Order: sequence, then C-alpha cells, then structure tokens
Amino acid sequence: MSRARLRLATAVLASALAIGTLPAAAYAAPAAGASARHHRYQQQAAETIRQIPLQGAVNFRDLGGYRTYTGGQVRQGLVYRSDALSKLTAADITTVSGLGLTKVVDFRIPMELQYDGADRLPAGLTPTSRPVSDLGLYGTLVGAIASGDPVKQEQMLGGGRAEAYMRDIYRTFVTSPENRAQFATTLREIADGTQGPVLYHCTSGKDRTGWMSYLLLRALAVPEDAAGRDYLASNTFRATYDAQVRAGLKQSGRMQNPDLLIPLQEVRQDYLDAATAQLEADYGSFYGYLTDGLGLDLRTLAKLQVKLVVG
Repeated sequence: MSRARLRLATAVLASALAIGTLPAAAYAAPAAGASARHHRYQQQAAETIRQIPLQGAVNFRDLGGYRTYTGGQVRQGLVYRSDALSKLTAADITTVSGLGLTKVVDFRIPMELQYDGADRLPAGLTPTSRPVSDLGLYGTLVGAIASGDPVKQEQMLGGGRAEAYMRDIYRTFVTSPENRAQFATTLREIADGTQGPVLYHCTSGKDRTGWMSYLLLRALAVPEDAAGRDYLASNTFRATYDAQVRAGLKQSGRMQNPDLLIPLQEVRQDYLDAATAQLEADYGSFYGYLTDGLGLDLRTLAKLQVKLVVG
C-alpha cells in the first residue's frame, strides 16, 4: 500500500466516520452537496444480503456488497460470517473450500465446543479459537433444558429474564476488556493487507458474530441502518431451523413451553441498542469505541478502507 493511498484513505475515512456518527438532527439543514449525497444514499435500494447456502450451517454469508458513505462498496469475497461449522457436510466443505479462506476465527467458548464439536473445515485450515464471553448463557440454557422442569425453565427464562440476559451480554461486548481485545484483534487481522479471505463465527452466528459484523461495517463507513439490517437478517436465515429446534424440544418432552427460547434464538434491535448505548456512555461515540475501546488507530481503520472498499 503506497503512503499516498493510505493518506488519502485516512482522510476519507475520518470524513466518513464523522458523517456516520453525527446525530440525525445534524442532517436537518446540510449544505447542498451533503444534502444531495445523503439523498442518494437514502434512495439506494437495500443491498442484497449474500447468503451462501449450506446444509450444515444456515447463517453463512459474504459481508460484501454494502454501500458506504464515501460512495464506495464493500468488496465481496474477503470477509465471511457464519454460525458454527461443526455440522458441515462433505458438499459444504467443498463449497467452503472454493472461497479461498486463509483464516477462520471461532468466538465460541470451550463449553460450546464441548457440546457442539469442533469446526469441520477444508484441508489445511485450522480454526483460531478466540472466545468471547456469553456471560454463562450457554451453560444456563443447557441446564434449563436438561432439567426438563417447566417451573424452573419459566423461572430462568420467563418474565422478560431471557431478554434482560441478552441485553447484558451485549453490554459486555463493550465493557469487558477481554471481549474488546478479541474483536480488536480480529479487526486488525482483517485489515492486514497480507491476510487473505477471513471467516469468523460463533454458535448461531448472530450475537458475537453479529456485533463483530456491525463493527466492521460501521468502521468501513457503511450507514448505520444498513449495518443494522445485516445484523437483523439472522432472524430470517435462522427462523426455520430455530423453529425446528423448539418443536423437537416440545415433542421430546424436555420443554412444555419452548417459546421461552425465542428471545435467546433471535436478534433484536433493543439488544443492539443496549451495546450501542453502552459504547456511547463509555466512549462518547462509535469512533471513540473503535479508537479508545478497541485501541485501533486511524492507520488501521484506513487500511480496512483500502483493503475492503472499492470505488
């Protein structure tokens, strides 16, 4: 990467991040050029979310294709997000092999690996374990289901407790130094110009993976609403599978009311809002979270732009 290109990317990124983090009221009376540019972004059709159909994973996607405030587009074929890869079929592995991945990052904790199994990957690929805390959610869930006790399950998950648990988890994406370090390391690796295509995932590919994807898209100056659509799309891709899980639990007699799991299976705007409100409280802005919270300097953020944004 030439110094001139990096300097240009740095300047463009600083401008884009400033636009992207302004409050909505700041758009009330913009300059004519800014008004036209903003109108153009508003008029763009919603980008197609690029799912890669697999038999053993339902939430595997290419993160490319989104438009940015700079007028560019996130490159396809460089960053992928997914749910767990432990159930990939031979055909799936062939499909994944065709993506040319050079790194797979696994955000799951050891207990998830114990129950769900290690990733099944193409030959030559070894996952990098980079656990992000779920505040004990997985263990709580396993215990609740294993008990088969509807009263205990209601006490653990009912009455808004499951939703509150999820909001707490999202806040720790911001407050936990260990979690911040895992996300920051992954972003630095993605920014590395010598690093080929990267995939990161957790169990369902929706919370830790969803936050990581939201961070990356926002860091690339993708508008907040588009980054939010990518986050919420997990509900669409996971709906059928999650409903089958609930039906199976009811049929087996392990849960009388498997709908208690819905708040844990879904992503919701208020979960994302819990994290973004926390980062604003702790760091003042999204940019403050990137730089002060994650320790990313402007050069690293510019390298992300140069590598991942075209046009």
